[in-house]
Amino acid sequence: MMKNKILSLLLFIFLNHSVIADEKIKPIIEGNINAKVKIVVYESLTCSHCANFHKEVYPKLKDEFLDNGFVSIEFRNFPLDIAALNASKLAHCKNDGNANILHFLYLKQEEWIKGSTIEKLNSNLKDVIKNQNFNLNFDSCIADKNIEDHILEDRIEGAKKFKINATPTIIINDKKFEKALNFKNLKKAIEKLI
Repeated sequence: MMKNKILSLLLFIFLNHSVIADEKIKPIIEGNINAKVKIVVYESLTCSHCANFHKEVYPKLKDEFLDNGFVSIEFRNFPLDIAALNASKLAHCKNDGNANILHFLYLKQEEWIKGSTIEKLNSNLKDVIKNQNFNLNFDSCIADKNIEDHILEDRIEGAKKFKINATPTIIINDKKFEKALNFKNLKKAIEKLI
């Protein structure tokens, strides 16, 4: 019930924008973009399972497959709430396709995810990133409707194309990964495709 309300709110926000996008938002991609194996991860920055993916599974994927050019990985947005939407705006704010801010926000998730209001969560987010060398203007990032549209388009596409209803959801070469999400299972699936 709550997820339906959140989705309805996000769709309402997206459909009621009259802003014309000035600049295309670059996707956040790592690895060889011409790799034979392309992984897409639909994730929400407030999702603890997504944070675990970034902390436990992603480093092994990077070492074994990304750094060797066998795989590319694209991190797509599937915000489950307004706090995740705002955090995603920060991850995309520099519009450089770099995943550093995204990885940092997952690493520090427990520090900023505390609070019962969006104001408190935003304050926590602002505090977590202010001492970093990201050179972000928090308020302008959060207010950027072009980035917001990009994030909501990711979510709508994921729901329509792949019937995504939970995060993280992994897509490998345009097919939904249905096994338990751990490095062992991902490694087997990737090795079959290389």
